[in-house]
Amino acid sequence: MPAFMRAAIAAALVAAALQPASAGDYPNRPIHLIVGFGPGSSGDVVSRVIAGSMSITLGQQLIAESRTGAGGNMAAQYVARAPADGYVVLNGSNTNLTNAVLQSLPFDFTKDFEPVALIGSMPNILVVNPSLGVSSVADLIALAKAKPGQIFYGSAGIGSSPHLSAELFNMMAGTKMVHVPYQGSAQATTDLLAGRISVMFAPASTVTAHIESGALKALASTRLKRARVAPNLPTLSEAGLAGFDTGIWMGLFAPAGTPRPVISKLAAALNEALKSPPVAEGLNKLGMDTAGGTPDQFSGYIASEIKKWTAVAAEAGLKK
Repeated sequence: MPAFMRAAIAAALVAAALQPASAGDYPNRPIHLIVGFGPGSSGDVVSRVIAGSMSITLGQQLIAESRTGAGGNMAAQYVARAPADGYVVLNGSNTNLTNAVLQSLPFDFTKDFEPVALIGSMPNILVVNPSLGVSSVADLIALAKAKPGQIFYGSAGIGSSPHLSAELFNMMAGTKMVHVPYQGSAQATTDLLAGRISVMFAPASTVTAHIESGALKALASTRLKRARVAPNLPTLSEAGLAGFDTGIWMGLFAPAGTPRPVISKLAAALNEALKSPPVAEGLNKLGMDTAGGTPDQFSGYIASEIKKWTAVAAEAGLKK
């Protein structure tokens, strides 16, 4: 065989090997599910809950792997730079999205990922120290308007879901509560219990026991639907701030350029997992309502979230 033909065949074989996976042969090896927070975190637990069921559907193991650092940015950057073949995917969250809104990053959240499907979401709970003397959202709004700049709310840090929930509240209610950032929700809750701050939008898991004991008073939950963990508590939308919808969500992302058939297989496997009673029960125990849906639906949700939080960040003076 002439040398030029051997070279041509070799080049063709290399090119074929480098082609992204098709729906027909995907997956043929384990898939790495990357999460940006450490073992025991909600993201890690959720990843492990869905991985088992998705592994069965796909016929290959999903390996949950933590890559911590920079508030989830290290994991996102790792996946953004991974081959677009569906073998490295991200369990991303609202934290990744708000990082993109508030920070200058070495990757583009809107261009470097293919949304696969929404895993689920959990609400924050609007809680106050009883000493504040309010019993409803309307009471809080009236008091905050009467005392602009004198009511302090805590959060898990600048750009966190509790912080941005409170800033959206300020924007929609026309109030001027003052932000006090902490290193995490637990630290903020400690000061809320002590009365050093008065208000907080807190993850339900952080404050449920304090609500039940009467140490904190719950006023509303933050998603459009009532919280599974507090079905008798009104939503902020029901309490007068129509359309108020915030919380902690997680979803599956693949690197940009991943073939659509591969994205569709991943989405189908995730949707199948979320229908499984053991998976749904595991996520519900974390306070998460399962979601699912199509890649296009998740893309639309991401676009609406970016638009909303970009506007909130601008109104609150939070700029890159």
